[in-house]
Amino acid sequence: MHDFGGSIWSAAVLLFFLMDPLGNVPVLLSVLKGMEPGRQRKVIARELGLALIILIVFLFAGKPLLNFLNLQHEAVTISGGIILLIIGLRMIFPKPEGILGQQPGGEPFLVPIAIPMIAGPSILAMLILMTQSEQAAMSHWLVALLIAWGMSATIMMMAPALFRILKERGLTALERLMGMILVMMAVQMLINGFKALF
Repeated sequence: MHDFGGSIWSAAVLLFFLMDPLGNVPVLLSVLKGMEPGRQRKVIARELGLALIILIVFLFAGKPLLNFLNLQHEAVTISGGIILLIIGLRMIFPKPEGILGQQPGGEPFLVPIAIPMIAGPSILAMLILMTQSEQAAMSHWLVALLIAWGMSATIMMMAPALFRILKERGLTALERLMGMILVMMAVQMLINGFKALF
């Protein structure tokens, strides 16, 4: 499926950008504020595990759902492009409350770290759209998901150190760059979808 780059690596990069681990670092630290570092790491590891389970379930449930809804390939590609475009623009022009909106206090369980920080609506929708590909086996998408999750997990486990090195301004600059790349990928998906349609 050329809309997603065709290769495991390009699919992994797309999923990694949608997980937005760099943009999540400041939010993650504010959610876990006041906890001792050891406890922070345990909570992050637990939430990463929960998010992975949710992502894998969505990956395998996606194709039956699209078949049930009888959605055309072009509709899937164009809607995927629109989702990516909105997320990319939000990363470039962030709102004061962040991409995820307001965060509740207390020790997190599932919300807001596993959902929606790691397994957010955008990546869940994209997994459903990816499974519509006829050429790529499910194992192809599973490997891409595991690579993206592994890269995100590494960054999120290193959150306190990264924040000290890059500071908020550095993280913001990197997130805007990721947003720009995401917008370009979104436009390419829209072009592919409209080309196939007309």
